[in-house]
Amino acid sequence: MAKVTLIFAVLLAALGVGSYVGTGSAHPTALIPLWFGLALGLFGFLAISPNEGRRKLFMHINVTIGLIGLIGALVVAVQGYAHARAAGVAPDQIALICKLAMAALLLVYVNLCVRSFIAARRARKV
Repeated sequence: MAKVTLIFAVLLAALGVGSYVGTGSAHPTALIPLWFGLALGLFGFLAISPNEGRRKLFMHINVTIGLIGLIGALVVAVQGYAHARAAGVAPDQIALICKLAMAALLLVYVNLCVRSFIAARRARKV
């Protein structure tokens, strides 16, 4: 699962850099997915370990980072959409798409982690 984490870290980093460039490098908050990708990447590398306890610790840290990012991206996307609609303007499409893309990536990642944790627990019981 640590290698899957590294894949999602690269995807989030690419999303962050792409959204930053897509906004004309004017909005540094577009780099938020990059920072989540870097955090996942760091702890993903640390999770590549033959020591089971160390691997479990860092994968639990990674899924926590993923869950926080998922909830944060969804909340900010909904708030931004609602605020724009309340002000009577169209929401910023690039920002909304990037936030929803980050949420979608992290939803898939958290789902994969939870399934992996369940499978590992079932394998230990047998």
